[in-house]
Amino acid sequence: MRHSKPVLLVIAHGSRDPRHAATVHALVRRVRSLRPDVRVETGFLDFNIPSVQGVLESLAAEGVREVVALPLLLTRAFHAKADIPAVLRDAPPQLRIRQAEVLGPSPLLLSALERRLYEAGLTPADKSSTGVVLASAGSTDPEAIAVIAEIAREWRHTGWCAVRPAFASASLPRTEDAVRKLRALGCAKVAVAPYVLAPGFLPDRIARGAAEADVLADVLGPAPEVARVLLERYDAARTPELAAVSA
Repeated sequence: MRHSKPVLLVIAHGSRDPRHAATVHALVRRVRSLRPDVRVETGFLDFNIPSVQGVLESLAAEGVREVVALPLLLTRAFHAKADIPAVLRDAPPQLRIRQAEVLGPSPLLLSALERRLYEAGLTPADKSSTGVVLASAGSTDPEAIAVIAEIAREWRHTGWCAVRPAFASASLPRTEDAVRKLRALGCAKVAVAPYVLAPGFLPDRIARGAAEADVLADVLGPAPEVARVLLERYDAARTPELAAVSA
């Protein structure tokens, strides 16, 4: 099939943990199933192949001219602001590349978080008595930390007993401290919702910190809502004029 739309290049961080790449590929397969008219490729910044640069060179050699590069990231931290733009600047000059926005924040991601919590055993009836730890990987970027805190505040207003942010690295509190704080608040149940896309070192740290929680949800992974966010970001980047009109 000849694709007339820009190629969607999903840029993942990469990891030595094989679960990371497997999850990324599962998510990309779901994106392809939702939009068979869009060619979707995957590139990794580190540890895994193909590399972002390698994919871009292959696309240019095929005669592709339009690419939307989509960071598979939940917040605008260092990778989105520095690493990825640097890689894209070194792309073959015949490619016209537009960098899409990161995935978060998005109401669809909150829906994906709730999906994972319900899959782990909660029900909608548990919301008012359950405190949730919104557990992210963490960042040294103040903007990224502020976004996580704001998401937690917004999510609390959807009916949970309480929602507290936590971070697996770089920032505080840690997951286990947020779990204890929710217990102290009097929430009947405490659940940990990892705000991460794929398994790996930091998600495993989140899981260890959830030892005293009642429920530990899975990572977001290839949830349908995550795939829909990817396509929203792709559409906004390839048609910025339309996105501005509909905003």
